[in-house]
Amino acid sequence: MEFTDATIIQLLKRRDETGFEQVFKFYFKNLYRYALTILQDHDQAEDIVQNVFYKLWDKMDSLNFQDSLAAYLYRAVYNESLNHLKHKKVKLTYQTYITRSMKDQTDGAHRKVMFSELERRLQTAINELPEQCRTIFQMSRFEELRYLDIAHRLGISVKTVENQMGKALKLLRTKLIDYLPFLVLLLLNFLNHRP
Repeated sequence: MEFTDATIIQLLKRRDETGFEQVFKFYFKNLYRYALTILQDHDQAEDIVQNVFYKLWDKMDSLNFQDSLAAYLYRAVYNESLNHLKHKKVKLTYQTYITRSMKDQTDGAHRKVMFSELERRLQTAINELPEQCRTIFQMSRFEELRYLDIAHRLGISVKTVENQMGKALKLLRTKLIDYLPFLVLLLLNFLNHRP
């Protein structure tokens, strides 16, 4: 008995397993090769073709073949392959977005922790400075007074203010050496985001 498209379609519509098996054996390898040219992935190509045959069997009653069975199968493999590639692209885009979001959140949280730790260490280091040195440093950095104004307020020479500031900065640098790279990054970030 010669199997024409019409004969095969009738067998499939009657859910004839022998007819289905014949169609599967006849078309599988070529459809697999076709899917492989689109997907460039052996496992995915095989999955796509098997999925097309599953849908063929599952929805046989509702399918209308306007072209040949071969044309239908190739079109189905093509569409399934494109859908897979689109899904893969969407999935990759989403994964990239999630990865970036998590990295940004992690980086932001890490910066907050580092900044809090830096503030704590800086305050501890300032508190450990000798009294006159600490007073001069705080007046210069926090009250933003000039050396001459500090000297007048404290009744000391400008040279003493300069020496005490140098001593304070040297001691702070030594105590905060582990945070120097973070301070540089923080300063660069601040300078880049200034209006």
